[in-house]
Amino acid sequence: MKKGIVASIVGVGALVVPSISHAMCPICTIGVVAGLGIAEKYGVDNTVAGIWIGALIVSMSMWTIDWLAKKHWTFKFYEWVVYVAMYALTLVPLIPLDLLFPTRPNMIWGIDRLFLGIIVGSIVFAFGGYAYKQYKTKHGKAMFPFQKVVWPIAPVILGTIVFYFITK
Repeated sequence: MKKGIVASIVGVGALVVPSISHAMCPICTIGVVAGLGIAEKYGVDNTVAGIWIGALIVSMSMWTIDWLAKKHWTFKFYEWVVYVAMYALTLVPLIPLDLLFPTRPNMIWGIDRLFLGIIVGSIVFAFGGYAYKQYKTKHGKAMFPFQKVVWPIAPVILGTIVFYFITK
């Protein structure tokens, strides 16, 4: 089971690791944290909360990678190390607390709800950031103010809405 967890973390990391690191903006990260706080306050499903956790992990990983690059503390595969470390620092403490992969039935589609949410949140947040970078590269400027914030957060909100109704 532990090999499956590590393989899943590496798999998610492979999907979200950009070839060149560009940190997400602080407002995006604040938006992710706010969404997670709102989800926790209202007792929404673990899948929905996991979506925001996954987005936060990606955002914090990008910040860390950018910070390391600015300090010139880089080495071969340092981006991979940061992503794996961020996912490990988030997921490993949840295992002994029985919050991740609990013994009670907390599964959807054969995957733990929280873990599924983290995977989905990581992918959609990274996709939104990537889409913004592609648009900005092609057009040279943003379409509207705060587009850099809206594009990464919008897929996370959409994923939240979709999984809210799936798990309701």
